[in-house]
Amino acid sequence: MSKQKDPRLLIILPMAIFGTLGPFVRNISVSSGELALYRAVLAALMIGSILLITKQKIPVGKLKKEIPLLLLSGAAMGFNWIFLFQAYKFTTVSTATLSYYFAPVIVTLLCPILFKEKLTLKQIVCFIFSTLGIVLITGIGGGIDSSDLIGIGFGLAAAVLYASVVLLNKFIKNVGGIHRTFLQFIAAIVVLIPYVAATSGVTLGSMNGTGWICLLFVGIVHTGICYSLYFTGLKDIPGQKAAILSYVDPLVAVVISVTVLSEPMSIQQVIGGILILGFTLLNEITPAREK
Repeated sequence: MSKQKDPRLLIILPMAIFGTLGPFVRNISVSSGELALYRAVLAALMIGSILLITKQKIPVGKLKKEIPLLLLSGAAMGFNWIFLFQAYKFTTVSTATLSYYFAPVIVTLLCPILFKEKLTLKQIVCFIFSTLGIVLITGIGGGIDSSDLIGIGFGLAAAVLYASVVLLNKFIKNVGGIHRTFLQFIAAIVVLIPYVAATSGVTLGSMNGTGWICLLFVGIVHTGICYSLYFTGLKDIPGQKAAILSYVDPLVAVVISVTVLSEPMSIQQVIGGILILGFTLLNEITPAREK
């Protein structure tokens, strides 16, 4: 009997790698828009090669109605990366990541409006305490400088855009899994090329050897390989369990921020982080009687 790969490992591994993104981004000297474009290009080449080698055809006939949504979600994905990369530049990796992980709370709040889903008491409580976590992270009442506040603002903007990607994907019915991600990367490239041309332009010549290594790692490993592993595991694991396992990402990011990068975290921010992650995680857990 052949051993099957544990789908949980295929979720945990990419999430742990996602958590190491901040230090790599810090070593890439190009603008956030340029980096987002190169990330999308490298990831699209990687996943496109996998689709070609495994002979997985894209359902072209089903795409016509989905093209506007794919373009919109691809654009949201690209600019989501730009804002996240900007957050890393202005504040600590842990603060940027915790701000970014406010996205599930935004999705929870908007689903009842967009999809007529009922907002439960538990979801309301989780929203209130997660929001309190953001308030503590921002250091309201003193103890945080303007640079950190700008970084948190970028992190929250990235969270809004990531929530937009999640919500837009709920409307895309005819393209699934890795095909959808590949097409969203292509859409991100289409949108980001004119944006980069109008802003920073191409500045790859300014990068040193470390920057090139980090750029290739972000594009191929953090994006191409990790997305492929994630969607492979996602096929064989319930969505709720996958969502819970995704919290490996911010936990790794916080540990790296504090231990490897020696970035400070106040007690107030630690409590805020616990509230954000704890109550968004609680929101993902559905008791057996409710399933």
